[in-house]
Amino acid sequence: MKEFFVSGRTELAGNHTDHQNGRILAAAIDLGVSARVEANDAGVIRVRSEGYAPFEVRTNHLAVRTQEFGSAKSLVRGVVAVFDELGLRTGGFDAEVSSTLPVGAGLSSSAAFAVLMGRVLSELYNGGKVEPIVIARAAQQAENRYFGKPCGLMSQLVCAMGHTVYADFTTGQIETLEADFGAMGLTLCLTDTGARHAGLDTSYARIPADMVYIANLFDRGVLGDVDPEAFRSRGWDPANRPVRRAMHFFDENERVPLLRDALKAGDGETYIRLMNASGRSSEELLNNIITSANGDTKLARGLERSAQLLQGRGAWRVHGGGFGGCVQALMPSDYFPTYKAAMEESFGSGSCGEIRLV
Repeated sequence: MKEFFVSGRTELAGNHTDHQNGRILAAAIDLGVSARVEANDAGVIRVRSEGYAPFEVRTNHLAVRTQEFGSAKSLVRGVVAVFDELGLRTGGFDAEVSSTLPVGAGLSSSAAFAVLMGRVLSELYNGGKVEPIVIARAAQQAENRYFGKPCGLMSQLVCAMGHTVYADFTTGQIETLEADFGAMGLTLCLTDTGARHAGLDTSYARIPADMVYIANLFDRGVLGDVDPEAFRSRGWDPANRPVRRAMHFFDENERVPLLRDALKAGDGETYIRLMNASGRSSEELLNNIITSANGDTKLARGLERSAQLLQGRGAWRVHGGGFGGCVQALMPSDYFPTYKAAMEESFGSGSCGEIRLV
């Protein structure tokens, strides 16, 4: 048996910029997905995960199946299909999978699982030589085409690389860097508000659709290919949702390298200021906090409570895709116990925890 581990990820900056070929800053964390795996010659991938029904995928049955959207089975089928399309070798294996990633917390459990499948195929059938970026793109394609999620490459890239990563998807620049909030006297944490992502696929899909709509007005496919000044020179109506979301993209895209530089310099004060600006932009322009699909206000209440606790002291923002999941917060380490106690009073014992980067 071979053992594998893939980290989950926490988004630091670049909220909904990756699917528009924008810039991102994100970090691998010490929680993730593990597997004990043994190859077989049956041409079948069998997966057992604690708490879930076992399933299997035949490696020669690779058509998209819409009834599998949103399932782990679809990710296995998708990764095998992309490897096959790339001319990489595939084959069967038996896997016992376990995870320390909380479900629905926005720590990229689906991306980590898809990357895990790619890493297994690389090790068992390709001599471990498939590059992390190739595995990441295979995982992204599996999520887009087979899982039914129109995501960008951020989560898969960070999970595959296992580091803190800055990427510019327009230029192709990818940079790994050291991120040490503890050395700045700061603690980064997540609070799971209990607002779940189930049934919100349409809400997520509207964000890239709205951004692409604006890009098309400039005869471009994504906002990353639109000149920011050309966009800003037009007399837009900010009451228009696609316009607001495009405004968020261009503002956030310019913040990401500034946050990277503050992180590299150990400049906590600048990082906190920019992180708060990112959070405000997501709330006010991107509008990925509350959706009419379920009317769940838990995430909004988490952000409001964080503002009460951290105003003038730290930073807070929606984490990841939004509409559900977690509040990310950054504060002086000596204040973290106070913040944690207050958030857990509102959202339950164990809901707030420090994020440890790897």
